[in-house]
Amino acid sequence: MPEDKVFMIEALRQAEEAGRAGEVPVGAVLVKDGEILAVERNRREELNDATAHAELLLLRLAGSLLGGWRLSGCTLYVTLEPCPMCAGAMVLARVDRLIFGASDSKAGAAGSLYDIVRDRRLNHQIEVTGGVMADNCSTLLRQFFMLRRD
Repeated sequence: MPEDKVFMIEALRQAEEAGRAGEVPVGAVLVKDGEILAVERNRREELNDATAHAELLLLRLAGSLLGGWRLSGCTLYVTLEPCPMCAGAMVLARVDRLIFGASDSKAGAAGSLYDIVRDRRLNHQIEVTGGVMADNCSTLLRQFFMLRRD
């Protein structure tokens, strides 16, 4: 969908900001009714918090903005396929749709390694679209880790 690319571009902006701050470059955007509700980026190093992934911070921010933890009607855009922690949090928050860029064969929980977000044994499943602007998202991550290794 054309709007998916528009919102993924904003997620990429957040990811670039994370990279400039020395964080793994992952950015996330939450959209409701076609409008951006909140944006976030990875902040694990900044906050000294292993759980400070872009998606988790975004869910917390959105809950406080909306005055509740249920994020029904929301779409979450993220540059990297969510890990099990973030995927589980999205299910608990009742996010309707997940759009991600790069797949993560080592920790992805939206179809690559696990599929928590669509697990029928859970009380909520999320509609998933992967690969949106995947080349841009993957390139950003590759460049970040290449510089870190040098």
